[in-house]
Amino acid sequence: MKLVIQRTSGGKVEVEGKTVGEIGPGIMVLAGFGNDDTEQLPESKVWKTLIDKMLGLRIFEDEEGRMNLSLEDIKGDVLLVSQFTLYASCKKGRRPSFTGAAAPQLASDLFDRLVADVARKAPAKVATGQFGAMMNVDFVNWGPVTIILDSEDFI
Repeated sequence: MKLVIQRTSGGKVEVEGKTVGEIGPGIMVLAGFGNDDTEQLPESKVWKTLIDKMLGLRIFEDEEGRMNLSLEDIKGDVLLVSQFTLYASCKKGRRPSFTGAAAPQLASDLFDRLVADVARKAPAKVATGQFGAMMNVDFVNWGPVTIILDSEDFI
């Protein structure tokens, strides 16, 4: 599993011109699943670690301008968007290969579980895109601040 976490002052996801998810200040997270991920992943220590790390990152500024506050501290929102292209390989040629991405049904199941588990722990609103849809994701990368978490780093 790969998570690309971006601090945002707000964002939304549209599908076919309709807003399907919208948040205020918080984090926008692109979540991708690889072909090494299994349906047992949500029961693993790595899963819990990544969710706790994502929600606990101290990436919001305190009164002194230091990144010292977490999502909990600011009561921030979470926007989760599935993104299989995080597993693109560009080693050969110019057309990315996506053979490293999890099969769609497994990825959909894992994404649904991620949303449910994050919603149980998040301090405020949790919104999502629509799995498998062509989405327009509009948000402000506040800072900019972008953090990448990869399950491979926590095994």
